[in-house]
Amino acid sequence: MNRRHGVSVLTLICATAILGIPVTAHAEPRPEPVTNAPLEQVRKEIRDLYREAASATDAYNLAGEEAKRQSDQIVTVARRIAEGQSRIDDLKNRAGAAARAQYRTGGLPPGAQLALSNSPERFLSGAGRLQQGHRATMDVISELQRSQLDLQQYASDASSHYRTLEANLRKKEAAKREVTEKIAAAKQLEDRLEAEEKARLLQLEREEEYREQRKWLNSGALKDTKGTATEAGRQAVAYAIKQIGKRYVWGAAGPDTFDCSGLTSQAWLAAGTKIPRTSQEQLRLLPKVAVKDMRPGDLIIYFKDASHVALYVGDGKMVHAPRPGRNITMAGAGSMPILAVVRPESG
Repeated sequence: MNRRHGVSVLTLICATAILGIPVTAHAEPRPEPVTNAPLEQVRKEIRDLYREAASATDAYNLAGEEAKRQSDQIVTVARRIAEGQSRIDDLKNRAGAAARAQYRTGGLPPGAQLALSNSPERFLSGAGRLQQGHRATMDVISELQRSQLDLQQYASDASSHYRTLEANLRKKEAAKREVTEKIAAAKQLEDRLEAEEKARLLQLEREEEYREQRKWLNSGALKDTKGTATEAGRQAVAYAIKQIGKRYVWGAAGPDTFDCSGLTSQAWLAAGTKIPRTSQEQLRLLPKVAVKDMRPGDLIIYFKDASHVALYVGDGKMVHAPRPGRNITMAGAGSMPILAVVRPESG
C-alpha cells in the first residue's frame, strides 16, 4: 500500500467514526512480537530523550508566545508614550499662551485688572468670563499633571515589559538548546542502528502502543462514551486528518510541518477557535472533561508533565504528531498515559 492510499484509508476510518458509522475495532491490529533486549534498552533511551525534548519544546513555545506578547505590549506602551508626550506639549503651549496674555497686560492678573476697572458694566460682564477662564486654567494645570504622571507610568511599564521580554528570550534560547541537545542525542542513538534494527525499533514502539491501547480499552474507559462531535469539532477533526503524513518538526505550527500542540492549536483555529499554543497551557486554561464524556474534537493531554497532546477523533482513536523522525498519524487514544481531556469549545 502506498502512502497516499494509506492516508485515504485512515481518513475513511475517521470519517465513519465521526458520522456514527460503526468501526469494527478500537485497537490497532496486533503487531508481531519482537524480542531483543539490547534494542529494547536503546528504544527506552530514545523514547526518554524524545519525551524530554517534547517537554523542552513546550517551554520553548511558551517562551516564544510570552516574548511575542511582551513585544506587542512594548509597541502599545511606546504608542501611549508618544501620544502622552504630544498631549503634554499641547497643554504646555496652552499654559504658555495664558502666560503671554498676562505679560501683554502688564503682568497684572486678570482679577486685578477687573477690580481696577472704572466701568461697573465691564466689571459685571467680565466677572463671569474671569471665573470661566480661571476654571479653564486650573483644568489645564490638572490635566498637565495627570498627563505627566501617566507618562511616568508608561515609561515604568515599558521598562518592566523590556525586562520580561529579555527574560523570556533567555528562557526560549535555553529551551532551544535543550531541545536540540536531546534530539541530537536520540538521533545519534538511532543512527548507530542498521536498517533492520530501525525497522525492529519501530515494531517495538508499535507493540508498546498496542499493549497500552488494549489495557485502556479493557479497563472499560470507553464503555459509556457517547459524545458526538459538534460542527466545530468536526471541522477540527477534518483539519487534523488532512495533515496525516506530514512531518513532525519541533516548534512548528503548519502548514507543512507541526509539533504536537502546533497541530491541535491549528486544527481548532481552522474551526474558528483560538486556543493556547502549548499542551501545558491547553491543559491549564481549557475546561476539563471526563474521559467518559469526551467527544471528537476534544484534546487528550498525555504524561505527567503534559508534554504531549492529541486530538480525539472518535471510536477510541486520536490524531497526533508523535515526535521527531515520525509523521502525523492516527493511533489509539489510550496508547500513552492519559493525564486529562480538555475541551476547546464551551458549548
